[in-house]
Amino acid sequence: MRIRLSRLAAVTSSLLLAAGATLLGAGQAAAAQADFGYVALGDSYSSGVGAGNYDSSSGNCKRTSRAYPALWAAAHSPQTFSFAACSGARTDDVLSGQLGPLNSGTDLVSITIGGNDAGFSDVMTTCVLQSESTCVSRVNDAKAYVDSTLPGKLDQVYDAIHGRAPGARVVVLGYPRFYKLNGNCVTGLTEGERTAINGASDYLNAAIAKRAADHGFTFASVAGSFTGHEICSGDAWLHSVNWLNIGESYHPTAAGQSGGYLPVFTGKA
Repeated sequence: MRIRLSRLAAVTSSLLLAAGATLLGAGQAAAAQADFGYVALGDSYSSGVGAGNYDSSSGNCKRTSRAYPALWAAAHSPQTFSFAACSGARTDDVLSGQLGPLNSGTDLVSITIGGNDAGFSDVMTTCVLQSESTCVSRVNDAKAYVDSTLPGKLDQVYDAIHGRAPGARVVVLGYPRFYKLNGNCVTGLTEGERTAINGASDYLNAAIAKRAADHGFTFASVAGSFTGHEICSGDAWLHSVNWLNIGESYHPTAAGQSGGYLPVFTGKA
């Protein structure tokens, strides 16, 4: 009987120690999460233009709870979440108006930037309204800017982020390809124009990825997650040109944010 009681006491003690360790671990994890700070920077692809349900207090920045930064924050409950991304932002706008929330306690930063610097809006307007040759020429001009000027602009932004939040994990997200080639669109742009635009997106993403890597940041491509959901795919997660709401044209829908951007960011965060 003494042996059995002794064994029972030993087993009970082990269980209590294990339970205590589990509770301690859970408490430590909760404490770590309670100290976690996340800052979302960037342009309209991060603010959520195209997803709807915009926060009126964000004004022309058009931030929404349907954008991937807000969705990630809702799922992971960081102690602090600063949503600074703004529609139309260029690199200079990030430098002048979005870096305030960053500090030495920031743990995670996300950003999409570079598309507006490269003239994305003007490229799409040119391609929609003018000839194929003019479209291709404008795409080539944008690619030349990506080669000559954008790297330095990105360096300034990435240096500033690191300087303000040296311990943060920084995830730089790219842009999707816009068109499914040989898809179900029967009007609109030519296949040559769609091919040129897709190629420009890849070109821009490659430049962004290179600068991010050189700064020790993580680049997250969304091209794969949007495959099968491009314009002309029949199940698009991107708005085509919308003359009634031109600002949402060529931006992710709510499904594009939750199904295209969010899983990719979650996997890298």
